[in-house]
Parts: sequence; C-alpha cells; structure tokens
Amino acid sequence: MDDKVDENPVNVQPNIGHARITNYTHPAAGWGALLSVARNLTQQGIMAKGAITLLNINQPTGFDCPGCAWPEKKHAHAFNFCENGAKAIAFEATSKRVPPEFFAERTVSWLSEQSDYFLEQQGRLTDPMRYDAATDRYVPISWEEAFSIIARHLHALDNPNQAAFYTSGRASNEAAFLYQLFVRNFGTNNFPDCSNMCHETTSVGLAESLGLGKGTVTLDDFELADAVFIFGQNPGTNHPRMLSTLREVSKRGARIISINPLKERGLERFQDPQSPIEMMTNGSTRISSNYFQPKVGGDYAVLMGMMKHLREWDQKALAAGEPSLFDHAFIDMNTDGFEAMIDQVDQTSWASIHEQTGLKPDELKSLAKMFCDAERVIFCWGMGITQNRNGVANVQMLANLLLARGHIGRPGAGACPVRGHSNVQGDRTMGIHERPSPKLLDSLDRVFNMKSPRENGMGVLETIEGMLKGDVKVFFALGGNFAVATPDTPVTFEALRRCTLTAHVATKLNRSHLILGKEEALILPCLGRTEIDEQLHGPQAISVEDSMSNVHLSAGKNAPASPNLLSEPDIIARLAEAVLPDSPIKWRWYIESYDRIRDAIAEVFDEFHDFNARVYPPGGFHLQHPANEHDWHTKTGKAGFFIKPIDEVYADKEYAYAAQYKGQHKGQLYTLMTMRSHDQYNTTIYGLDDRYRGVFGQRRVLFMNKDDIKEAGFVADQWIDIESIFPDQVKRVVESFRIVPYDIPRGSLGAYYPETNPLVALSSRDERAMIPASKSIPVILHAGKAPEHFNLALPVDPEAVHG
Repeated sequence: MDDKVDENPVNVQPNIGHARITNYTHPAAGWGALLSVARNLTQQGIMAKGAITLLNINQPTGFDCPGCAWPEKKHAHAFNFCENGAKAIAFEATSKRVPPEFFAERTVSWLSEQSDYFLEQQGRLTDPMRYDAATDRYVPISWEEAFSIIARHLHALDNPNQAAFYTSGRASNEAAFLYQLFVRNFGTNNFPDCSNMCHETTSVGLAESLGLGKGTVTLDDFELADAVFIFGQNPGTNHPRMLSTLREVSKRGARIISINPLKERGLERFQDPQSPIEMMTNGSTRISSNYFQPKVGGDYAVLMGMMKHLREWDQKALAAGEPSLFDHAFIDMNTDGFEAMIDQVDQTSWASIHEQTGLKPDELKSLAKMFCDAERVIFCWGMGITQNRNGVANVQMLANLLLARGHIGRPGAGACPVRGHSNVQGDRTMGIHERPSPKLLDSLDRVFNMKSPRENGMGVLETIEGMLKGDVKVFFALGGNFAVATPDTPVTFEALRRCTLTAHVATKLNRSHLILGKEEALILPCLGRTEIDEQLHGPQAISVEDSMSNVHLSAGKNAPASPNLLSEPDIIARLAEAVLPDSPIKWRWYIESYDRIRDAIAEVFDEFHDFNARVYPPGGFHLQHPANEHDWHTKTGKAGFFIKPIDEVYADKEYAYAAQYKGQHKGQLYTLMTMRSHDQYNTTIYGLDDRYRGVFGQRRVLFMNKDDIKEAGFVADQWIDIESIFPDQVKRVVESFRIVPYDIPRGSLGAYYPETNPLVALSSRDERAMIPASKSIPVILHAGKAPEHFNLALPVDPEAVHG
C-alpha cells in the first residue's frame, strides 16, 4: 500500500461534516438546478469549457446527451439540457485525468477500499492498462498488446460460449452493430446487456402484446393527450427533460396522474429554468393533477383493479342500453384473448385486489374513473413497473388497459416506456440481444456471407451464474459498471473473479475495474460522447435512438482527453482483427468512415433503408411502430390480451416464504425498493446529496413511514441494518443506514442502490425476462450503529415527514 496516498485520500467523503436531513420545500429544477450545474462545472475545473460544451448538447449539429433517452423537441432551445445531463457532461469533460502515474502511486488493494464516489471523481482514463499481480498495480500497455491478450484468452476457450460480451446503453448504433457482428463471427450470442436490468420486461411484454418491445408514442402525442398516467417513475431525477413536456401538458389543462409509492418533487411542482416569469417570480407549475401512492409491489393489483372497475361499469352500461366502455370495434378487428382476459378479471375478487394495492377502495375507483373518462391516454412507466418478479405481467396489464379502450394507434394515446441510457434502445435495435430473432441472423448471414450462431445466449443473470459455474471464463464489457449495477453484489464479485480475463472499455475508473479476473484484467479507455472522433476520412458522427424511436446523429466538439484514446467502434474493429485474422470482413475499413457502417446497417435492417441520407438532416428520422398502423407483428398477427391470475402474482415462492417468515417473527417484514438519489445516474455517483428528498452529505439512508418507525420501536435518525429474506436462507445484510421519516405507504421502504444491491438475491427475478426484482425486496430491520467514519452532524426532525 502506498503510504503517501493512504495518508491523503482526496474527495473520499465530500460534505461529510455537513450531513443533514431537512425538508426541501422548493419545486423541482429552477434555481436549485442552475446552482447545481455551476457547482459541478466548477468542481470539475471546466467552468468556461463546460459552459461552451453545454451549448452543443442535444443540438442538431452537436452531440446527444450521454444521460437519459428522452427525445429532443423539434425546435431545440439554445439550452437544451437538464441538471443531470449537465452533471454527466461535467464528469466527461472534466479537467481531471487518471494517467499511468495515478496507478503507479496506488495499489488496487488501496483503491478497492475507496468509495465509488472517490473512484468516479478522479477523472478521465488516458491509457490502456493491464493489472500486474506482482505489484498489485495497473501498468500501462500498448493497444496492440491489449488486443493480443484478449485474443489469446478467447482462442484458449473450449468453445465461444465460454465468453460473455456485456454492453452499456451508452454505446452508439455504429459501435453496437460492429460489436454484435464481431461477437457472432466469433461464434456466440452471449450478450448480457444493461437492458437485462431495466426494461427487459417491457421488451418481452410489449413484443407479445403489441408485436414490438418499444413504445408507440412520440412527443407530438403529448400535445394531444387528455390524460397522462405515470407509473413507477421519477422523471425529476431520472429524466428531467421530461418535466418540460409534462409542464406543457399541465398548462393546457390535461390531466397528469402519478402512481408512485413515494411523493417525488418532480411529479409535484416544476420550475422551468427556461421560463423567465417562473424564474423571476420564483413560481412553478403543478405537474400531477392527482397523485396515488400504492404500496411497493402493489402495481399489478392496481392495474387489475382498474380493469375490474371498467368491467363492472361496462356491464351496467350495457344493461342500461348504453354504449360499451370497451372499444369493441378495435378489439374485434385487432386483438385476440379479450374474452379470456375478462373471464380472469371476473374471477378475481375485490378482496384479493384491495389487499395488495395499498390504496383505499375509493382511491382505486377514482383512478379507474380518470382512465375511463379520457379519450386519449398515454401510459408512461419506469423501473417501478419493470424491476419486479412479475414485471412482464405488469407491462402486459398496462397494454391490456390501453388495448381495451383502443388507445394504440390513436393520436395522443399509447404506450411510453421511459428508458434510461441514451442509446439502450438503439443497442437492442442493432442486434445486441442474447435471444436474437431468426430474421436478424438470416440478414447478417446474407449480407456478410457468414454463419451466425443460432443457440440463444446468456443475459446478465445467466452470465453471472455461468461465471460461478466456470462455464464463462472471459468477460468483456463495452462500457458500464457491471460489478456494481448487478444484484447480489458479493456473488457477482466472486463470479467475475473466477474468470480468467476481465476487460473493460471505459471513460472513467469504476468499481468493476477493481474486481479482477484471476489471470488478467484490462482497462481500455475510449472517447466520450463530447469528444471529436477523428478518423481517416475526417471527424465522424455516431447515431443514437431515443426512447421514442427517433434516430439522429451525434458529433463531439471537444478535443480528446488523451491522444491514446480510441473510439468504441475503433476498439471493436481492432479487437476483431486480432481475434479473427482470417475474417473476410474488412473491420478497419469500416472505421475510416462511419458512413460505411451505416450503409451496412441499412443492408441488414429494412427500417434503416437509406440510413445516411435520412440521418444527416437535422433531427434524423423516426422508426415507425407497426402497431400504430394496426400492423401486429405477433405470432397470431393480432395484438394480444395477456393476464396472470392475481393469486399467482402474489403467491410465488418468495411471497410464500416471506409470509411464513412474517407469521413467525411478529410481522416486522417490509418490502424495500431500490432507487437513485438526485446526485446519481445509474451507478455513477455525482455527489452525496439528494436535494429533492432533503438528504444532504450522505447516502446510507432508509426512507420509512413514520407510523412504521414508531410501531417497530425505532426513532428518526436511528442507525439500522437491513437484512433481506429469501427462501435460500442466505444471510444478506447491509449495515449502518439512517432512518428518515418519509411520505411512503406503510410496510414499504426505499433506499439507494448500489448500496442495497447486495440484498437482491440472484434468484429473485422475473422468470420470463430474467430481470432482477430490485423493486420488491422482502426485508427485516435490526438496530445498528453509525459507521465509524461518518459524522452525524445535524439530526433528523422526528416530526418531519419528507416528500
């Protein structure tokens, strides 16, 4: 261990002497957001450079925000970015660097003891690095040596399926296309992807229900909707630019109905930084006209209850000679399974519904009435819906409600899954999928005269299990922070350590780079979204697809952080050459001009015909959803109603075990959901504040109903440990979390990830989409103690209920 560095760790715990809990009373965004942007640019040492960079974000000739995937407006404002987008830019365009000298002065053992925040704060990686076990340090290596090491490990495998190739959603269409082409030429479909941990349930559920696992709406639809329902989503933190769209919906008098266990400031009030009147008067716009707080995990029962109310009202209407509440003309022409769905609704008792919702019966009835009264409805949802053991069932109940009222293909109506990373949807479109369609493989084989592997590959959870068993020996990651983003953290760490090689393409240092393969580990630094990508034919632009299927170009404007950085497409092409020296594909030829990659994409995917011609005009083009034309790409050729009995949803083995445990231990069992703080994007920790929830200078907090706190014999500000309860009876505990009274339903808890990811059992998943159930973790609480390094500072007001 390096003594000098050990005595002077920098930025390990910012604001540690100012940790406090307070009641935040201001609207979302506004002056607080502007001050946060300025503070982050200053902390990264790029006040002038950062301000100029931000003027190019989400502009027709600029670069796409590396944060969320919310689409840009047709007529972009000069300041077309949000607070968290600005944080992402500040972290990427930072003046801080992590050169070889940084690693020479610090052992991996010492770095492993530092916080995730510390690792991310060190700055941009500058050179390819290889772990040296003799010195416990990363040492510089040439790009050629790095590719040679990876090729050697891949060639040593018994078969290609012993390697897994992870993808982060920030990879461009061009990088993703080359990546899947290389990996399938190598011989496997092992594509664990960040989609496996967020919206895979959406992809599976909507593909069956509507024929394509994507949303059906555009921003134009929000201008026409009578009602927008927001399920399990916090746009104020996760997709702040969405608030501008919701503000416009609210101002024209349409309803916005939020269904979320926590009261979130962004769903309550919004102060638009681009509105001079709101800024000068300190005014704001109300976002949600109605707010419902089901208990954590109660979404399916809520949706079932909405459908059951519709069914009963429809029966009364028909009996009175009035028109049906269901759109039977649409249903009869376009769908299958409606009668079977209705039969299941009829068999479902109100008692079983009300037991699970966490809403009062009148609240559920009111929610259903608002849906019934609206002629044009948009359903938006996030990971509160998807990250559950019955996430596919949740998504398909959303689709059932939309189909039953004819809200698919109607202007101002439709499905709007709000995805996270800026190109996570595009990566899937480009073929990053462990279960590829025969059509995709046939097209690849035709265009490239190859023979694609036809066996389904491994997603994230299967990959972790494969590494544990020794079935996966090489792990290559195109971006991301796999070790921290995944569930059952100690198990994932052990799985990665059993690989012979781990290799990570990245812009910044993160925890995954310190969880080493047992023989070798590599860090491969790449260009960021904000940087100029200079190739043989000049500066290149990449393309991305947003949450609403708009495809447009992105071109960085800043000089690269280091002359030794390569672009992601270049890294993939050079790796492919090293691994597949006899391949007839001219990998490096594609890198000379990314237009060539896009021409190849156009040959493989029908919807990308004339790709270059359509993507170069400002704004690019839109990929039409076939369902909007009532063209259903399902097995039956029609949209489908799919429903799961409520008893099956709330009586699986985990619920049954939890209920048994609750009966034996005096009922002190809660359901925990993981979530982001406001100073966070996925696993990247920008700071230790969660401004909207009133948390400052800390992250180890547990949001809990004040009556639950009292009943359990706890008090606000008390330190507790959290233990999850699963049938495998493995002891999973995270320690030293501070109780914060919050406006959250009884029996429900909230806490930040990745700190709580160790509580999520690898086996706790939606069995169809294989997504971790991070939004429904059964837990118990134990009295704990404050961490030794933590300064308590100001106490919690025991009478305050935040939110």
